[in-house]
Amino acid sequence: MTVLILTSEEDVTADMVVLRLGEAGVPVVRLDPADLTNGVALSGEYVHGARHGHLSVGGRLVSMNGLRSVWVRRPGAPAARAVQPSAWLTEESSQALYGMLRCSDARWMNHPDAARRARHKPWQLHLAQRSGLPVPATLITTFPQAAREFAERFPDLVVKPVSGAHPQEPPRAVPTSRVPPDADFTAVAFGPTLLQRRIAKHADIRLTVVGDTLLAARKPADPGASPDDVDVRFAPSVSPWLPADVPPRVAEGVLRYMAGAELAYGAFDFAEDADGIWWFLECNQSGQFGFVEMDTGQPIAAAIANWLARQGDPGRRCAEGDRSAAS
Repeated sequence: MTVLILTSEEDVTADMVVLRLGEAGVPVVRLDPADLTNGVALSGEYVHGARHGHLSVGGRLVSMNGLRSVWVRRPGAPAARAVQPSAWLTEESSQALYGMLRCSDARWMNHPDAARRARHKPWQLHLAQRSGLPVPATLITTFPQAAREFAERFPDLVVKPVSGAHPQEPPRAVPTSRVPPDADFTAVAFGPTLLQRRIAKHADIRLTVVGDTLLAARKPADPGASPDDVDVRFAPSVSPWLPADVPPRVAEGVLRYMAGAELAYGAFDFAEDADGIWWFLECNQSGQFGFVEMDTGQPIAAAIANWLARQGDPGRRCAEGDRSAAS
């Protein structure tokens, strides 16, 4: 039984997992859907109530019925590197590839339907609240007056993108920024704006969840840091990530969140305040983990490899995935 990894060619994070799977003797096929029709081929047959499907990658033929798991890591747009790419070809290739894979008995990390839903920040915040995780006061709006009133209620705010990275090539990270006291919110009317109460951080927390395995890392805040340094990705680094214990209530809430989101993998970001409370900021369903493993030595790649290699507990079938997508 084979593990299929859908990701770009240059993905060091995926390389770490491929290495662990190789050490365990687990067959792996790695492909980027962007290479469909240009190095990657597929075929599916549905006759007399039976289905058969195959993928050809670099001359290697793999049966879709022989997949034990599919890791949707960071795949490119299907057929993006075809000889004559087009939006039409991308849509056709996406329907063919993911439609066939949805009908396999493979386990998913993460299922495309769940992954698509999990990227929506408003839905994340709502699910975190329902799961019992502390969530900073947040407003997403295009009403300037609503933004002004929110700023009066919560004078210390940050602003961040609703969707995450800017979709340029390569993607550009948009930093979380502190809102100045005299901010003019007129421009809010031209696009959804996410405002959130700033947490005076004592530390940043990255909690990586693989199945029911929780691996937390903590980066203490620089005592002399400016209050404007709110985004750990861009703030000056004075400490490496260090292993951390997960408070029991946070662990319970995170596992409820994972079950509610139907995710097998999630990278959670929290802000720890002076009272030791972990405030939920977001959950990235395909977040990086290599930098955490390098600093802490936590076996995240091995945990992912073990999950992908495990037999049994098949993922959702066609009908089940369709019902989930429609709900």
